[in-house]
Amino acid sequence: MTQTRPVAGIAEEVHPGIRRIVAPNPSPMTHWGTNTYLVGTGEITVIDPGPDDPAHLAALCAGIGAARVRQILITHAHRDHSLGAPALSAATGAPVLAFGPPDAGRSAVMRALARRGGLGGGEGVDTGFAPDALLGDGDEIKLEEETLTALHTPGHFAGHLAFMLGDAVFTGDLVMGWASTLISPPDGDLGAFMASCARLRSLGARVFLPGHGAPVTAAEDRIDWLVAHRRTREAQILSALADGSATPAKLAARIYHDQPPALLPAAARNVLAHLIDLAERNVVASDGPISPTARFSAR
Repeated sequence: MTQTRPVAGIAEEVHPGIRRIVAPNPSPMTHWGTNTYLVGTGEITVIDPGPDDPAHLAALCAGIGAARVRQILITHAHRDHSLGAPALSAATGAPVLAFGPPDAGRSAVMRALARRGGLGGGEGVDTGFAPDALLGDGDEIKLEEETLTALHTPGHFAGHLAFMLGDAVFTGDLVMGWASTLISPPDGDLGAFMASCARLRSLGARVFLPGHGAPVTAAEDRIDWLVAHRRTREAQILSALADGSATPAKLAARIYHDQPPALLPAAARNVLAHLIDLAERNVVASDGPISPTARFSAR
């Protein structure tokens, strides 16, 4: 499969029986745009209808044609993945299935941090998202001739689902080939991300079909890179803290020195996710309640 930029709005087969239509919402966080997948031919399952965009809806309806849409699956309730679901559901009559509302699946630690307030986060969350039916870990979803398996894979988002179909896994924003995923608490959780990566690696999948970018054909290698990348970031944070306490933003500016300034706020959220994980493991401490402005130090 080519790694060149696809044309938005055009249905392209990326795996046997699976077509991709890219939404016209490119950005530094979405790469070419959101990938919407059409699984099947005579009866179609849609995965991630993308943003609420009339042009993308028209492209999806054209790709679906006269086929019946059996269901609309959502990997996670970020606006670039889920906001187009109501319009597509209205156009096709298909129900929307997902793990739950936007805050479903948070760990006890993240729930407590969110209740206390001051943590920030919530970037791009589809706050009004409400699926028609819920999917749990291990649930089987009937397709035209095959069966998808839903996998609860938190990390990027608490209620994130991946969907396994044979040797392919739809990985949403958990694993992408062009970038590491944003982990922004309380929706993002680094410890959960590492556990989800380990789980995906154990599946023996041949290809990952991500929410943004091209298919990942060296699936296990990509997981290994992502895990090593996070471990390197942790080591960089601890090395920086050896010189004294610092806020997440200060640490991000030191560690992500090769990033454009516009991406530093997202980098600071990733650093905060690492610091929360390190605090849970009693490796670092904050000078007060954990927050984006707290100063952290090594224990």
